[in-house]
Amino acid sequence: MAERQHEQLVFWHEPRLGYKGIIAIHDTSLGPALGGTRFWSYGSDREAVVDALRLARGMTYKAAVAGVNLGGGKSVIIGDNKTSHRELVFRAHGRAVESLGGRYITAEDVGTSVDDMEYIRAETDHVVGVYGGSGDPSPITAFGTFNGIKAAVWHRYGDDALEGKHVLVQGLGNVGYHLCEDLHAEGARLTVTDIDPARVRLVVEAFDATPVAPDAIYDVEADIFAPCALGAVINDETLPRLRVDIIAGAANNQLADSDRHARAVQEKGILYAPDYVINAGGLINVYGELKGWSAERSKRKAGEIYQTLCRIFERADEEGLPTAEAADRIAEQRIAEARHLGRTWL
Repeated sequence: MAERQHEQLVFWHEPRLGYKGIIAIHDTSLGPALGGTRFWSYGSDREAVVDALRLARGMTYKAAVAGVNLGGGKSVIIGDNKTSHRELVFRAHGRAVESLGGRYITAEDVGTSVDDMEYIRAETDHVVGVYGGSGDPSPITAFGTFNGIKAAVWHRYGDDALEGKHVLVQGLGNVGYHLCEDLHAEGARLTVTDIDPARVRLVVEAFDATPVAPDAIYDVEADIFAPCALGAVINDETLPRLRVDIIAGAANNQLADSDRHARAVQEKGILYAPDYVINAGGLINVYGELKGWSAERSKRKAGEIYQTLCRIFERADEEGLPTAEAADRIAEQRIAEARHLGRTWL
């Protein structure tokens, strides 16, 4: 753990209730660690630990670049997320969160729901994304992603107009749907895919999009590829097939090998919007909830993703770096400045 520079790793086990959880705190130099709770059937405890540590570090960088005063954390619950004993499991998880005294704030993630966050809230106040809070983060995540796409278009073409631009949208869940809505309103031409045919039909009918099979999306010539589903979609098999100028989407961990594929994308002449920068709208949404911001103020903050990405693209050009590395350096600089102040959330 020390090699990864994490501050704390907590194991919490209540076997009588069928609960086994892990909380990873990466860095609290900027503020308390925020990160969702993931409920997943991991193959081993080690796999769960590695996932929690990796995701916690990613949250630190996301918060730093987004300009919010939060650190990075993540928690995972190991088990079958179809369990009928959700209240018992999540109240146990709430007790684990409460034991940290505010160093870690949790939220919804893969395999969890707003109802689960309510169970956690029965045991701790250190949870966001509950009923009566900031609401569904999908629209603001899509709005931030939309602004990030416009920033990439401006940097690549010298004009951020989307009229007539051809965008490939992979993944039509809540975020992907709202992104298609925003892009269509700006006059973009959409080609879309999803593993759920019903989602595809909905977007095709609503936004005059062209559907393609899931694997065929990589072979369509276009201006922009917007991955909004699973991670690791930019890999050794898909990258040679892509015929786009820009990769900019809401999915997490888009690069299968973060360092190697960041350089491969750069060498191919594709402008990549680092995923943890462009998809920070959801984080901004819950930060606004913590701070008592209005929905409009949170949306304005998410709109600043445009300016943030412009700075990253400019730095990457100036220093000859992949854009992902330029983003990391900006994040690390802000974290280092906060560490210099000597404040850590204990």
